[in-house]
Amino acid sequence: MAEHEEPGSARRSRKGWHLAVLAVSVACGFFFVSANVSSAGLDLRPAGGDISTVLSDRARAVEQRQQRAAELQEDIDELTQQVSSTRDLDEARAHVHELEPRSGFSPVVGPGVQITLSDAPRDVEVPDGLDPNFLVVHQQDIQAFVNALWAGGAEAITLQGQRLISTTGIKCVGNTVVLDGVPYSPPYVIEAVGDPWELTGALDDSAEVATYRDWADRYELGYERKVFREVNAPAYQGSLNLQHAEVLN
Repeated sequence: MAEHEEPGSARRSRKGWHLAVLAVSVACGFFFVSANVSSAGLDLRPAGGDISTVLSDRARAVEQRQQRAAELQEDIDELTQQVSSTRDLDEARAHVHELEPRSGFSPVVGPGVQITLSDAPRDVEVPDGLDPNFLVVHQQDIQAFVNALWAGGAEAITLQGQRLISTTGIKCVGNTVVLDGVPYSPPYVIEAVGDPWELTGALDDSAEVATYRDWADRYELGYERKVFREVNAPAYQGSLNLQHAEVLN
C-alpha cells in the first residue's frame, strides 16, 4: 500500500526549495557586485592579450631604454674625459680663476678709498631760477665717481656695500638710486680697492668729479673722501642673466 505524504511536510519541502533558490540568487548577485567593484566597472581582462604578455612587453621596453641610457652615459663619460684631459681647458680654467677678482665673483680685500655723497640739506637757500633737482645726488654723479675709480686702477668697487660688475645697472628713480632693482636712499657710499694714491689722483683728474665738487661747495651737497688701509669688497651676489647685449667694434 502506497504511503501518503502529509500536507504539512509538502509545504515545508516547497518552502525549503524556495529558500535554497533565494540563497543561490543572493550569492550570485554578491559575486557579480564584487567583480564589478574590483574592476571599477571595467573588463577584468582587457583586449590585447593576457597579463603575462603585457608584462613581458613592458619589461622589454624598459630594458631597451635602460640599454640606450647606458650607451648615452658611456658617450658622455668618454667626451668628458677627452675635454678634461686637454691642456687648453686647463689653461682656460686657470685664466678664469685669475679673472674672478676683477670680474666680481670672488671677494677682494686691500687698501683703498671711500667716497660718501649726499643731498644738500633741505634748509639750504635755493637761488631763484635754480632747479631743486640739482641739489640732490643723481646716477650721473655716482657714475662719474665710479668711472674715475675704474680709470684709477680700482681692483673692485662697491656701492652701498654691493659689488659692482660690468653688467651692474645704476638708475635714478625720484630721490633714490636703484641698484640692480633695489632702491637705496642717500648717503651713497662708494668704496674701491686699489692703490690709494692712484685712485685719489684719478678722482682729482676727472672733470665730472670736479663739477660735482664745485656744486658741493656752492650748495652744500655732501662730499667726503677717506683713505683706508683695508677695504672689503664682497663677491657679487646678483643676477647674471643678460637681457640686452651689443657688440662694440
